[in-house]
Amino acid sequence: MNWRSIVKAFPTVLLFVDTIIRVLAVAVVPRNRRPSSAMAWLMAIFIAPVPGSILYALLGSFKLPQDRRDKQQEINAFILEATKGIDTISDTETEPEWFGGVVHLNRNLGSMPLLPGNTAQLLPDYDESIAAMTAAVEQAERFVHVEFYILTRDDTTRAFFDALKAARDRGVAVRVLYDHWATITNPEGRRTRAWLRANGIRFEEMLPFHPFRGQVRRPDLRNHRKIIVIDDDVAFTGSQNMIDSNYNKAGNIKRGLHWKDLMVRLDGPAAAGLNALFITDWYSETGELPAPTEDDLAIEVRTGEGTVECQVVPSGPGFDGENNLRLFNALVYGAQERLIITSPYFVPDDSMLYAITTAAERGVEVQLFACEVADQIVVYHAQRSYYETLLRSGVRIFLYSKPTVLHSKHFTIDDDVAVVGSSNMDMRSFSLNFEVSLMIRSADFVQRLRAVEDSYRSKSRELILDEWLQRPVAVQILDNIARLTATVQ
Repeated sequence: MNWRSIVKAFPTVLLFVDTIIRVLAVAVVPRNRRPSSAMAWLMAIFIAPVPGSILYALLGSFKLPQDRRDKQQEINAFILEATKGIDTISDTETEPEWFGGVVHLNRNLGSMPLLPGNTAQLLPDYDESIAAMTAAVEQAERFVHVEFYILTRDDTTRAFFDALKAARDRGVAVRVLYDHWATITNPEGRRTRAWLRANGIRFEEMLPFHPFRGQVRRPDLRNHRKIIVIDDDVAFTGSQNMIDSNYNKAGNIKRGLHWKDLMVRLDGPAAAGLNALFITDWYSETGELPAPTEDDLAIEVRTGEGTVECQVVPSGPGFDGENNLRLFNALVYGAQERLIITSPYFVPDDSMLYAITTAAERGVEVQLFACEVADQIVVYHAQRSYYETLLRSGVRIFLYSKPTVLHSKHFTIDDDVAVVGSSNMDMRSFSLNFEVSLMIRSADFVQRLRAVEDSYRSKSRELILDEWLQRPVAVQILDNIARLTATVQ
């Protein structure tokens, strides 16, 4: 066949390939996928069949390799067996009627029980939070487990890393996990890895993508958890990464951006739940269970003066369901009087949007704290596309004043239930990121968290519907386009 024949046949071949791609896309893409995401993928493939198909092949599945999912199920079964009988400990006389069902839901999804006897300290100041974590590491006697999305040694975090080295030097077992891509691509990431290696601190990079080494998966899956556990009794979790508040990026420094976060220090049995989650991640990456296995994974009810009930809720691609989304929806539907949400990246799926707007329309006071400034431009515009619907339903929206990026992730339900953790209310956190949420029942804790929310409100401006509808048409179009891209999961 000469080149002229090839040229003549090319349109026919192209039409055939185009047709096959479209037919297969309709058959394959919607399978086990939410309709909004399926529609976005189909639109991408139908507009540009070949590029869209290649993109779908790379990013279309958020499942982890089978061996990692098997390890997650193995640990879940161990935790369920080790904590059998603990489910009855909640004070059912004072809890809301709907609360027991949410506890049962979390237990089914993430295996962790609700545990009483904890104390919980709020750490809303960035530098003071790092100082508190450093001081706790300095007191470690047996082990220190550290897990962050971004972990860098810089001027702000240097004392923390020095504390890790001192702990290792005195014989404490120090184990460190961090997200491979998010940390290594930071300006200080590679130097941090070199420092850990030079000082003999055991570390692993979570979710590395090395196709030539057989480590193949969807490349944009991320470990977004923030966890520190010391000696099984003390733990920290929340939204803050271990890095300077400007993230060491020249663009942030030039714009004056800095991050505001919230961490919680836990003392009590719930710390063991966070430790079990760390060990699950360590086992998934290394195939090793830190010895002694039974002690490290044990979660027990211990007596103490703490009045805070806590339940650790892990979520991510290692689980069959979207644990955090199901938890959030259940709590929103349970709210009777007041619901206050803080989320820097608010791009809900339909179920979350309906739950929140329904709560507002049935008379619940609903408030949302978000950022006035953008650090992720696509997410920022996608988030804005939801504001009109929220405002029309009666949700009050407060935009935290720039140049601060309000990065805290928490919400309060009525007067005695709260959630604090690493999870945003967006489809990436629901489906693609490894996250940790901590559900807390304590009227005192909620009161203290409400004080933090009050401080946000004092530094925010409220968005009004009439004002919002006046924004330029070009900006509205940009918001809506970003909304479409956000559903491609």
